[in-house]
Amino acid sequence: MKRIICALLLLVSAGLNAQAQKKNKDLFKHVIIIGIDGLSSQGLLKADAPVMHKLIAEGAFKQNARTVLPSSSSSNWSAQILGAGPEITGVTSNDWKPDAKHMTPVAVNKVGRSPSIFDIIRQQRPQAEQGVVFHWDDYGRLLQKAMVNHYEYGRTETEAAAKFADYITDKKPLFALLHLDHVDHAGHEKGHMTPEYLQSIAKADSLVGQVLTAIEKAGIKESTLVMIVADHGGINKGHGGESDEEINIPVIYYGKGVKKGYKIQQPVYQYDVAATVAFIFGLEVPYSWTSRPVKAAFIGFPEPANLNVGLD
Repeated sequence: MKRIICALLLLVSAGLNAQAQKKNKDLFKHVIIIGIDGLSSQGLLKADAPVMHKLIAEGAFKQNARTVLPSSSSSNWSAQILGAGPEITGVTSNDWKPDAKHMTPVAVNKVGRSPSIFDIIRQQRPQAEQGVVFHWDDYGRLLQKAMVNHYEYGRTETEAAAKFADYITDKKPLFALLHLDHVDHAGHEKGHMTPEYLQSIAKADSLVGQVLTAIEKAGIKESTLVMIVADHGGINKGHGGESDEEINIPVIYYGKGVKKGYKIQQPVYQYDVAATVAFIFGLEVPYSWTSRPVKAAFIGFPEPANLNVGLD
């Protein structure tokens, strides 16, 4: 009987998803990602961060999304855009360089790198505007510059956010990503959860507000999904290990069509960022990806029917 009920639930869920998928064609026309390096859930919730706290209250939130291992920057920022972890992508540490000899990815694009969300947007939406502005200079090496229309480095977090805001208002991109690095600097220099670390999160919050203002100024607020993501947390003055403080990170989804004040139940992994973006735009994803879209964040989509299978 339990098997029959589970099968019926799966069928119902599939039907709901199919209906919602039809609606989701016009759910969002733009996706803007703001990545905050070293942002922990504990730090986000404790810091004076009214903008992001408002996004949590008015959007969908996962407090303990999971990093890939190691909990270092390159492995996790790459997982977000490559849709898989280091064992698939070959980006196993911060020592990874695009032209050096490393572990071969499971699947490769035409330049020998693991396929990214930027690749599939360019392949399936060749006229789409997409871009990135990054504060950590090494972030740029994780991308293929030729895949984006806009590729820009900001020397400070303030400069990076300002350049990103200008890009949004000027180009109204289909997909764009901002990387901010200063919170990670505070964690390394002063220690995670210190007053200085929390102050750095407050500064990030003001920059998030600046980006939201640019989205509104561009006239795309009603059709934009905003995602706040992080690469890792930290403990004491470091990260890279397996402690909860290092591997649990926040994810916020905000925009018209996102469930309001919703706490996501399903597990969320670092690499799910890529599939979620692909889902919004109705794109076919590479078979090599382990990424899955976080559909439960959006109106019309329930939590997975098999969420508690094996847990009772």
